[in-house]
Amino acid sequence: MGKLTIIILLMLPTILFVTPLISADFPLAKPNCTDKCGNISIPYPFGTTQDCNYQHPNFWVTCRNQTSSSDPPKLFMQNTSIEITNISLDGQLTLLQYISRDCYFQNGTRNTSNSPFIELPLYMTVNNTANKFTILGCDAYGFITGRRHKRLYATGCTAMCYAQDDLEPGSCTGVGCCQTSIPKDVWEVNLTMRSYNNNRNVWDFNNCNYAFLVAESAFAFSPDNFTNLRNVEKLPMVADWAVGNKTCEEASADFSSYACKGPNSTCYEPANGYSYRCRCKDGYQGNPYLDEGCQDIDECKDSKLNNCTENEYCTNTVGGFRCTCHKGYKKQGRGPGGCVRGESLAYRLAAGLALGVIVVLLVICLIYLELKRRSSNKDKKRNFLQNGGTLLQQKLKQIERNTARLIYSLTELRKATNNFHDSMIIGQGGFGTVYKGIIENKIVAIKQSKEVSSNQVDQFVNEIVVLSQINHKNVVKLIGCCLEGQVPLLVYEFISNGTLYEHLHCKQPKTTNVDFLNWDRRLNIAVETAGVLSYLHSDAFTTIIHRDVKSSNILLDNNFTAKVSDFGASKLVHLDQTHLTISVQGTFGYLDPEYMETGQLTEKSDVYSFGAVLVELLTGMRVVSRNRPEEEKNFIVFFLSKLRGKRLFDVLDDGIVSEENKEQLTQVANLAQVCLNRKGKDRPTMKEVAMELGGLKRDRKHPENEHNYKSQEMDLYCLDDGLDSNYYGNSTSTGYDTSRGHIVLPMNDAR
Repeated sequence: MGKLTIIILLMLPTILFVTPLISADFPLAKPNCTDKCGNISIPYPFGTTQDCNYQHPNFWVTCRNQTSSSDPPKLFMQNTSIEITNISLDGQLTLLQYISRDCYFQNGTRNTSNSPFIELPLYMTVNNTANKFTILGCDAYGFITGRRHKRLYATGCTAMCYAQDDLEPGSCTGVGCCQTSIPKDVWEVNLTMRSYNNNRNVWDFNNCNYAFLVAESAFAFSPDNFTNLRNVEKLPMVADWAVGNKTCEEASADFSSYACKGPNSTCYEPANGYSYRCRCKDGYQGNPYLDEGCQDIDECKDSKLNNCTENEYCTNTVGGFRCTCHKGYKKQGRGPGGCVRGESLAYRLAAGLALGVIVVLLVICLIYLELKRRSSNKDKKRNFLQNGGTLLQQKLKQIERNTARLIYSLTELRKATNNFHDSMIIGQGGFGTVYKGIIENKIVAIKQSKEVSSNQVDQFVNEIVVLSQINHKNVVKLIGCCLEGQVPLLVYEFISNGTLYEHLHCKQPKTTNVDFLNWDRRLNIAVETAGVLSYLHSDAFTTIIHRDVKSSNILLDNNFTAKVSDFGASKLVHLDQTHLTISVQGTFGYLDPEYMETGQLTEKSDVYSFGAVLVELLTGMRVVSRNRPEEEKNFIVFFLSKLRGKRLFDVLDDGIVSEENKEQLTQVANLAQVCLNRKGKDRPTMKEVAMELGGLKRDRKHPENEHNYKSQEMDLYCLDDGLDSNYYGNSTSTGYDTSRGHIVLPMNDAR
């Protein structure tokens, strides 16, 4: 694709998004206001001066002359460098977005340019159907991050190849070129790209990688892109715009601020973005944001605008047209196209035949719907069996639980989540998706796994059975489940404030000045979590070993009260059993080393995992990370070495250390050390741990700081480096085979 093709592609959005059928006779801007910048139209509510703007300053644009008098002026968003190449009254803007480049050279140097960042004004969003996030390269991966609604989002793409012959023109499926869509309602975009191996293996034909957000219609991949994109600074991107901050019903109630002017303008709400837009009613064209801006058009002048047949002549009316039969023809039925010479026998036969066909089609449709209903019921029964429904009923019957109160129908959950609409998603990950729903006027969280294999059914049923028997204020309450879909769904109480893992390890907004996770709260979370594990081990109906205690399985509500989740791997231990010999399962960094070596699961396995959580609370560091120096990759080992070397405060989180709590921090660290003993018999019980932590909490001098304010809604953004941070557990903890795996663990008794 040569340079000329690139220029043509840059012009495509201007061609594609020009408002159709806008005649020069129809005004675009207010009287005495500029309606052009070079060859770009500036329709109201956009304007170049304050008097010519709509009510909100976000529609202010700037027309700037170029250095060469022969070049036409260019249009920009306000006083920014965001160039506009087209404004459409259909609600689209075409903007030029920078290309990100990342180049590597054989002498070991690297040259990067442009890290595109664009923040759209209020009421403007990135068009999620017209644009694609694109990565070009043979050793490249990139991320597009930003904000949608009040939350952060992130998605990415990887482009790889090993020889120039691998590249296929027009193909952008991961070989040299990768494209992915972005969600709706995005108003901030930031691009980041990297190379896996500094392009070392593909220098001869690809030493530069590219990332950009581009209008899909304006870009077609070619192997020549690796060279000719060096001469292109920007590519077009399509944004959506709307007006106001209300729905059509709310906006029309306040006539003074209502944007849809004149009697022939009407309001509609776009599928992407916020607020509302205006358009002319059928039969009118013009600018619906101007008084009397929508004017009647003569549909009879253009056969494409009317559907009168050759037996009719067209008469223009205000807002429409009328088809009238020619002389000698008679109107048959309603609407255009009904002029015939009379009701002949052939006509009546044709009408009867048409009626018969309609009746036959109706009968076929009814039969089809009935067969579809039966097939759906059959699928639900099959899914119920495959998802362990019979096994669940048997186990619940054994513990005398009423299944009718636990099992929901798929229809109920579809209604609760607006048919699992994207707007109801509150969490996504490798395990599946968590939706927010409303059942019986109560907000719930509905976890839908991506897929459940036959060997995971027992784990799924196990979680339901265990949770149905736990009644503790610090355990996420299981409300019910649904087994009729292709994958099972679990219904939990809704916990609104994310996971402990996210609050410890994820980024908070820069504007956040409040220490949401101070020492009082961390201590309280430790006390509540220890209380749950003590209850499971000592006070529940039968001993329950959680088996996957970690910070991402501890949820927090608005008061930062801990809620332990994910009992998919839990095991019930009968009174006559001291341990269970089972396959090792859990999460690296939290796994009991004795359990890994022997395969014998005991209550002390949870104690070790809780000790790892205490280290996280004290240090704010992930227990395992491949992005740290070698000696710190397993932070448990590093922490214990610092503790033994009496250098504890070198690794504690600076945000929790004060003169008044140094002694208490040391006590908690020593407790974590005992919990992390390599041998289970040398560890305390969870009841002893809970009592120790409870005593420390009572000794705090300022307990009133514990819950003196509620959390505000926060957007927490993680780029995970090995540990999972999903809401409501992932139910896919790592099985560990000692004959094949390897992990660094503490080799000395932490005493």
